[in-house]
Amino acid sequence: MRAKSSFAPVAVLVLGLTGAAVAGTSEPPGLWTGPMHGETPAALAGAKVVDAAAVAELKKTGAVLIDVAEAPAKPPGLSPDQPWLPIHMSIPGAVWFAGGGFGDGSPAYQQRFAARVAELTGGDRSRAVVAFCHPHCWGSWNAGKRLVMLGYEKVYWFPGGVEAWEDRFAAAPVKPDKAWEVSRR
Repeated sequence: MRAKSSFAPVAVLVLGLTGAAVAGTSEPPGLWTGPMHGETPAALAGAKVVDAAAVAELKKTGAVLIDVAEAPAKPPGLSPDQPWLPIHMSIPGAVWFAGGGFGDGSPAYQQRFAARVAELTGGDRSRAVVAFCHPHCWGSWNAGKRLVMLGYEKVYWFPGGVEAWEDRFAAAPVKPDKAWEVSRR
């Protein structure tokens, strides 16, 4: 009987470790600077991972929703003088920082991110902020990590992104945030 009870916690520990290793990638110590698309960690230290239902509730309470998905590329067949107005579907009310999740941005890029989030939150670091883009995209993880590094207290990471939102709720077209004016680094 004793052998069983002392063995059970070890078995649970081993199974737990095995599950964690299989479940996903480890969190990097800083911002991710590798390829933007691929397996992401299951967690983000300092932030809470949420699903679409939780985002809907946070939205009701006035959380700032930041979509950092990259803008679609201009189709190669369009001539340089033809206007390109990409349509991006997102969570209604979200602010689209087109390409705002790069991990290797310049100091000016980092400052623009911090300043724009401060504007959106009214400088209130206790206001809830949700970072998202698409599944298997490091951009939203990086945006959440930046928010944590900036001292925001209620950071939520929505790794399912727009696609998980669309599985439960209606999305809406959004335009890139003019105040963001993203540069590619």
